[in-house]
Amino acid sequence: MSDQPPQLFTAIDSLLAAVDDGTVLPVPAERVRLREAAGLTEAAVAQALGVRVPSITAWEAGRAEPRGERLEAYRRLLEGLAHRYPATTPPPAPKTLSVPPAPAEEAPAAQAAATAEPAAPAPQRPSAPPASSRRPARPKAAAPVVDSRFPNGPLTVLDGDGTAYCLGGVLLECPATTMVQLVEWVLKESGIGQARLHRHGKDSDPLIVLTASAAARFGLPERLQDRRGLRLAQDHPVIKQLAKSKWKLTQRGFGPWPRIYRPAQGGQRQCVQLAILPWDALDSRAWGDAAELHPADLARILGVFATRVLTPRGSTAVTGLELMTALRPPTRPVKDEATSAWVSGPNPGALTKPVDPAPPEAPAEHPVAQGWKGGFLDEEAYQWVRDVQLLTDEECLLPYAVGIDINTAFLAAAARLTVGLSGPVHVTAPAFDKTIPGTWLADLSHIELDPRLPNPFTPTGLRPHEPGWYTTATLAYAEELGCEVRPLEAYLRQETGAYLDPWHDRLKDAYLTTTADMGIPVDKDTAPAAYLDAMALHKTYAAAADTRLDGLRAALAELSAGRADLSDEDLAALVRRHRQGAMVLSAIKSTVKGGIGKLRERPQGRHYRDGERWPALERPTWRPDIRAAVIAKARVNMHRKMAKLAALTGQYPLAVLSDCVVYAGPGPSPLDFLPLGSEGTPVYGTFRVGANPGFCKVEGVQEMAWAVDLMEQGYNPARHIKGGDAVADEGE
Repeated sequence: MSDQPPQLFTAIDSLLAAVDDGTVLPVPAERVRLREAAGLTEAAVAQALGVRVPSITAWEAGRAEPRGERLEAYRRLLEGLAHRYPATTPPPAPKTLSVPPAPAEEAPAAQAAATAEPAAPAPQRPSAPPASSRRPARPKAAAPVVDSRFPNGPLTVLDGDGTAYCLGGVLLECPATTMVQLVEWVLKESGIGQARLHRHGKDSDPLIVLTASAAARFGLPERLQDRRGLRLAQDHPVIKQLAKSKWKLTQRGFGPWPRIYRPAQGGQRQCVQLAILPWDALDSRAWGDAAELHPADLARILGVFATRVLTPRGSTAVTGLELMTALRPPTRPVKDEATSAWVSGPNPGALTKPVDPAPPEAPAEHPVAQGWKGGFLDEEAYQWVRDVQLLTDEECLLPYAVGIDINTAFLAAAARLTVGLSGPVHVTAPAFDKTIPGTWLADLSHIELDPRLPNPFTPTGLRPHEPGWYTTATLAYAEELGCEVRPLEAYLRQETGAYLDPWHDRLKDAYLTTTADMGIPVDKDTAPAAYLDAMALHKTYAAAADTRLDGLRAALAELSAGRADLSDEDLAALVRRHRQGAMVLSAIKSTVKGGIGKLRERPQGRHYRDGERWPALERPTWRPDIRAAVIAKARVNMHRKMAKLAALTGQYPLAVLSDCVVYAGPGPSPLDFLPLGSEGTPVYGTFRVGANPGFCKVEGVQEMAWAVDLMEQGYNPARHIKGGDAVADEGE
């Protein structure tokens, strides 16, 4: 280099008085911390370096790196800031067991491997889990950046002997024998936690999952006596112990997911999240039998979920809602022009404050709905059965009823969905505008549609008989069908945005990555038959017991992709891999559904009276209008595909339940009745078989006579097509 610094260096020297030379860039999270600690905006750094703001954003996210002179200049800036704003001292290294699974320097690699391989064989306690064999190359998520503050990952599963099982096979020794000691060990020594997902957000609190023996170790009862409130009594010794040491509990109290905290000091949170397995913290409807796994396997499953989605903070519904806030925090630091101080201000594109819904958007018990006589919005998922009188002889003679399920239908509907960010504004006789989110009063009862298809405007699939309230998506589809729409009045939102986009993107990536980990192809161009074969193989493995392999071999022998010739050890490993991968996938899907449902959380408790406010109303994310918009779009998407299929092939559905639709078919596969183009590719606009959100898979297959019999009795075949009772998923 010349003696005179380049022009870029001169710009940096205007920000720094003196710096030393360095060798490497800090990790992306540290780059963000340094810039924000100095009060510099991305724009200021971009201007100094002579680049655009998106370049700085990409460097701070780790998606790209500067090169040449800009690399040297950016490094010069970061090192200078590091001298002025040193990081807080990391927690002391926790004590580990005598036989760690890998050297300390290999922990990041082990964590990445555990993320990609969620179901390695379980070890004998307290040995570390053996490394699972690598699967053939397939799409995988990038290895997560290991934050130096949280070297042991986002969570741990603590067993009764004090062994703490972390992601990546790391084992810690927890010396705590009281709840107070546990909290202090976690915050001061464990190195557990998760970095924030958004630069204006908050780090996730460390999660400690207590097994039954660990709960007993800390003096917790085997079961909660309060089965209604699901919390410890205030006079319990553990509660008194925490209060004596100045630790607090949230309003939820000490239940299956207690949060123990002290007020933040110096901007540092002091909070620990617990999950108590014997108190049913992991709902089997979302997590399967994960709570029964060995602690090492459970740590792997929860750790993979935390890495790809978010550290669990309660039920999957709670986590789904918290993920929205983590990805779009309501506030950000802004500079007060009068005082030049940094203060909290609204974050553009986020839900920044609680707003009351319009009367037709509210549930009947909401304060704004008291005395309201104008009708309510009814945008729910389909529950419809075709009139048996409309079945043809040709349909009844087909051998099979085939149910197809839309993958994460609500997640697909959330993609690029413009929603309202502000409160509703009442408008009389407005012109319909499909670009404005809102709730519109319109009369669609005069529209004639084919009765062999469910009506797209109502969840029952029946024709509306009077004016009703509809979301923008529903009326836009009415226009798409060639109908004239003339709203009588509306409640519209002027400030709008695609609020759910980052939520959709993160959950979609988690869903596809987890699917690919189980050997199921996720590429959109995958042949439908190959995807269905892989799904059949996955279901066979996931339903098997790793101690009863003879029956599994017989089942595999009937599958084209089965490997009945594998050794017992390899088969058992595959069973565990698929069973545990299915648990993660189920939790991700439950996070989607539950998160959307939480947008319209109803009041709880036997003492509630209509017209009273309830705690959920004070959240910016209590937004029934957004929930309605997502469900309406999902229902419209479903109808559009059914209508296109009917136009192309003359086939009409027998029944629909939420995201499952049943057709009569000549064979047991959807490929026996779904149309293909001239090159054997799926026809655009119809149901498409594949792994992606919005694509479809087989839900179940029964005999056609079985389906007709149910329809004649007034039952919905889509509810039972899988072989059991489905749940009408309304996002509640």
